[in-house]
Amino acid sequence: MKKILLVFLLIFSIKGWPQQKENDKISFSEALALHLPSYKQKAEKAYRFRNFEEAKMLFDSLVNYKLAGSFMDDFSFKNLRGKETSLSKFQKPVYLLTYASWHTPGKGELPALNQLAEKYSDEIDFIVVLWDDKKTAKEFSKNFNQHISVLYVDEKENEGAFVVKQLKHSLGLPTCFLLNDQKQIMEITRNVIHPYGISKKESFKMNYDAIENGIANHLLSQQKGRSNQSSIALSPE
Repeated sequence: MKKILLVFLLIFSIKGWPQQKENDKISFSEALALHLPSYKQKAEKAYRFRNFEEAKMLFDSLVNYKLAGSFMDDFSFKNLRGKETSLSKFQKPVYLLTYASWHTPGKGELPALNQLAEKYSDEIDFIVVLWDDKKTAKEFSKNFNQHISVLYVDEKENEGAFVVKQLKHSLGLPTCFLLNDQKQIMEITRNVIHPYGISKKESFKMNYDAIENGIANHLLSQQKGRSNQSSIALSPE
């Protein structure tokens, strides 16, 4: 009788595993609430003493061990027509870049993003979220090609306080999020830092390589794995 009871308990516990795994999902905002205060305290100290290597190590540790693997909240933004749209409406893996019109981009930053968006538009949704008003967002959107969805959040409208807090004020900007098709965070990066006085061609290559390596390592490789195909390392010609 005891053996029969053990068998039944084992069967029911196995059936419960998938549901338990689903319930164990943690959102990006929940992960931030748990780990951001400690990170900010340590990072502010590192920056105060100009220990930039320590600050970078702290950011990488936060991203790799605390935030990666969490699921991005279904944040809402506005498109350039002023209509609300949510992240869940994008069905492909997502390259999400938070930006602002007043940020001065590197020489090759936007051209590299435009070229890669054109190259991978069939496989990846490229989204740029601007922290600007509608008029400014529409004007700045001219910097991006048709394969990039430009959205915005206008803080002056007293809307979107939650998304502003989570995506703008938590990690700063520009910040890039790589999300799989389930909106799980694969990687979080900041913009490429390169030496002052570098040529536009060199800047383009550094940005292109950094963006494409992230896409290849985290988004395309996962998609190919699901199709039982081997992933390939990508590099610009």
